[in-house]
Amino acid sequence: MPMNWVRSQRPNPTALLRLFCFPYAGGEPAYETWIDRFPPEVRRNVELCSIHLPGRASNRGEPLFYELPPLLVTLERMIVPYHDLPYAFFGHSMGALLGFELARGLRRRELPGPVHLTVSGHRAPQRFDPNETIHNMPDREFRAKLRELGGTPEEVLQNAELIELLTPILRADFAVCETYSYVPEAPLDCSITVFGGNDDPRVSRDELLDWRDQTTQSFSLRMFPGGHFFLQSAVSLFVRVLAQDLKNVLRRVAPPPLLPQKRIK
Repeated sequence: MPMNWVRSQRPNPTALLRLFCFPYAGGEPAYETWIDRFPPEVRRNVELCSIHLPGRASNRGEPLFYELPPLLVTLERMIVPYHDLPYAFFGHSMGALLGFELARGLRRRELPGPVHLTVSGHRAPQRFDPNETIHNMPDREFRAKLRELGGTPEEVLQNAELIELLTPILRADFAVCETYSYVPEAPLDCSITVFGGNDDPRVSRDELLDWRDQTTQSFSLRMFPGGHFFLQSAVSLFVRVLAQDLKNVLRRVAPPPLLPQKRIK
């Protein structure tokens, strides 16, 4: 039985919306720090939960996943106990794919799905991925590709012990993405926001725009300065825009304020 992958450093018993954040390939969840940057309205009404996949931190002893379907089965089981609140998904790169396919899987099981999906740094799933497969490259070439992508700190790439620990996790995560096969289904009935980097060499603006075909509800696209990991290089702007996105979702899901009772004479 796997450990619990859903964790919140700051449980919020008064939250009106829960935000599940899915990591990019090889990424350690660091989204909890965003809560301090959110305005009071969002901090007060949102509970942020990070998804901790196998191989990371306290989940290091769990077996890795190399394909998406079995990973989704476990994610569905982890999410179900958190259906007591309306919720939204956020995911960057691999995390965007996880959030999207998890939403579709929950719908197939006729379970409550997200009221909003924010995808970041990932082309629309129906678009062909022209990038070369890297999960099975020899170590030297694989690490060179990691350096090109820019998500792995240089001090980690230069540390033989650290990169040796991280490489199996990265290979597994890239295998999940690179063996993914899109199956057409009806669009989701939740709104979708898409974030992208103006200088991302792996994902173009047109590829991001095609996410609009995956929803019957509202759609928006926001581009940021930076490459594939713009959410790190432009973090202040990114978190500000994400907070506004969450405000818009809260306006839809939050109960209206109670009207004052009229006094009966």
